[in-house]
Amino acid sequence: MVGPTAHGRTTWRFAMVSARWTRALAWLAAAAEDPRACRYDWRRGSEAVHLLAAGRLWDVLIVPERLGLRAVGLLDDLPGAPGPMLLDGRGRRVGFFLPPDPAAIWVGPGTRYVTKGGWIAAPAPHCRWGTLRWLTPPDGAGTLNRPGILELALRRAMEELARDHGGSHHRRRPPRRSLFGPSAVRGTT
Repeated sequence: MVGPTAHGRTTWRFAMVSARWTRALAWLAAAAEDPRACRYDWRRGSEAVHLLAAGRLWDVLIVPERLGLRAVGLLDDLPGAPGPMLLDGRGRRVGFFLPPDPAAIWVGPGTRYVTKGGWIAAPAPHCRWGTLRWLTPPDGAGTLNRPGILELALRRAMEELARDHGGSHHRRRPPRRSLFGPSAVRGTT
């Protein structure tokens, strides 16, 4: 039998999780073309995927799956809470949500930076399964990945991949950012 204290803690914990999920859902849906329809869909528990506009609330750095998953593991060991991270299992990519910065340029093999004018497909924040799922869902407070920390994690991940697999991987460079345009990044064309 559950005592009143245990029941009270369980109810409080459920209310906190529910409030966080509701905030995350509203924050994410705000980037949809029709936020109201998106929220309605997701509140009903739908696993529907919606197109969300980048560039206002966040940008997304998309990297190859192997590199992205290795970086996700490293982010837990670096300072600061990680922001939302989305896995596209079909496309074999990982997307890292970053503060909007249309002037930033990330370069690296298989890397794509989605900012103002770009769209991404995303499931509801509660989706942690399927081919398109959250590795770290939005927290509802607007927490995003910090560019410098993410760059460090990607560098370390690339070094680990090169060490583990050898071969031609050592010649590839991890995604890195430039705030001054492509000419400021060595090795770009």
